[in-house]
Amino acid sequence: MAILLLAACEKDGDKIYLNGHESNELIATESDIVLQQEEASKVVLSLTWSKSTLSVSNPAMDAPDLELVYTQISTTNDFSANVVETLETGLSKAYTGAELNTVAKNLSIAADVATPVYIRLKSTIGNNTQPQYSNVVTVNLTAYDIDMTVGFVLDSKQESTSWTLISPEANGIYTGFMGATSWYNFYLREGDGTVWGNDGVNGSAFLLSQEDSKWNCWFPGVGGCHYVEFNTVKKEWSTIYIPVLNVSGDIEGEMTFDRPNNKWYMVFEASSAGSLKIKLQGDAKLYNLSTGDGDDTAIDTSIAFEQENGNIVLAQQAGEITVTVTEAGEYTLTVDLSDPKKWTCQASSGLAEPEPINPFVYLPGIDDGITNSDWNFDHTLSLYNEDELAYAGVINVNSLWGYSINTEENNWNDKYTLGEGDAYAGTLAWQGENNLPAPAPGLYLFEVKLKEPTYNLFNITDKIFLSGINDVWDFETVLNATDTPGIYAGNITITVASEWGFQIHTDDTWNHKFGGSEGKLYYQGSNITDDDSLEPGTYTMTVNLIEGTYILN
Repeated sequence: MAILLLAACEKDGDKIYLNGHESNELIATESDIVLQQEEASKVVLSLTWSKSTLSVSNPAMDAPDLELVYTQISTTNDFSANVVETLETGLSKAYTGAELNTVAKNLSIAADVATPVYIRLKSTIGNNTQPQYSNVVTVNLTAYDIDMTVGFVLDSKQESTSWTLISPEANGIYTGFMGATSWYNFYLREGDGTVWGNDGVNGSAFLLSQEDSKWNCWFPGVGGCHYVEFNTVKKEWSTIYIPVLNVSGDIEGEMTFDRPNNKWYMVFEASSAGSLKIKLQGDAKLYNLSTGDGDDTAIDTSIAFEQENGNIVLAQQAGEITVTVTEAGEYTLTVDLSDPKKWTCQASSGLAEPEPINPFVYLPGIDDGITNSDWNFDHTLSLYNEDELAYAGVINVNSLWGYSINTEENNWNDKYTLGEGDAYAGTLAWQGENNLPAPAPGLYLFEVKLKEPTYNLFNITDKIFLSGINDVWDFETVLNATDTPGIYAGNITITVASEWGFQIHTDDTWNHKFGGSEGKLYYQGSNITDDDSLEPGTYTMTVNLIEGTYILN
């Protein structure tokens, strides 16, 4: 096909033609796709295509790049109705499960039914020419129902957690209680796959964005019970921190918060069987877009409950709540906020305090190639996320026969072993038959999550990285390995204290970072702020990843 170009020429009447606009060849990687909510972030379909080679009739001129390419997806093979069209900028396109499911929703495709969809390319080089169309590829697509009443809380890596918030009216406003640690980082994913985080351009706490520039949201520096309202319509969120929940009426006292399980509890003595009338109320602090994350600016408020259809709900003033005991004796009053669709207040017989969580796990067998001795409990991983029972640590590994992950010191029976996987990643089995396989000798960061349960090992090289020094967030500042495994050192020049502190990274992916304070490192912890108390100058920093310490002097 040729198109006439209008241009200034040496002689009136010269005409220059653009040639070579041809249909594109389209290739799809899949022909049958079954979408699943839990795999919404994975790439499920890739498209690639060719590009027209344009030329002009005058060899002295270069051909302009006028071609515009659109993908078209339809439920009809002649594309006469129900078409989703998107302008493309390259020669390929990858769809995640969430993106393709949104396309299915826009095409009114029924969930859980295999439905053929037809995909082609439309290309144009001008309004006065007919578009060219590629070959048509057919994909049998099974979509899932998009439930906009639930928002899924993701961690700082945008991986799933056990928390959800709800939007009963499906209006983009999600609420619920979260047992968050101080400065906990998170994102929220809606049912259609949209992921929300903190606005990365403005940088203000509690301001939301769905753009690629977004950061993770973060809680203020007070860990415990938080009531969250996540408003994607106003593009802001807020949290009410409840340090204490008081019980009054037939039972009097102060409840204790079980943060990992998102429950309040209190032990009391019942003198006889019967119904007890109580009220639940607590003083609280509101953090929102106007207050920021500072404790001094947080707004004093309160929170209260009342009973409705056997469950409890939020109320302006505390209402009467009835709990039942069957006989005299010791009981535990429990307020369960873990299910955002159903909050409960119940009395159960006996003492129901939560089991303590182990602060460490142990890795016998991880160093027998170094010590040439019997297995020991000298190497530990530290708890860094109670909700996921996640542990991490850096270990100099040289294992001859593999190793296990034991939950208690000198306890050889209670252990995790290999489920499926290799030396670097896989699943764990409780008291299984096979040891976890040994990686090649070297320095490794271990991530172990016992709720899933999984393990991941990441090799640490001859340098580690600092980001945030002088408020410069890159990986240009490095500390080099010393002769002692796990110890890194180097000089850093501080010209100004970072507004946000700084971080230590074991690689340049942003995924494996340490924060810390007072010389102690914490995996995925709050940023180090020692630079705030230092005069401008050059300092020596020494980091011991195995011991989890740092020195800046």
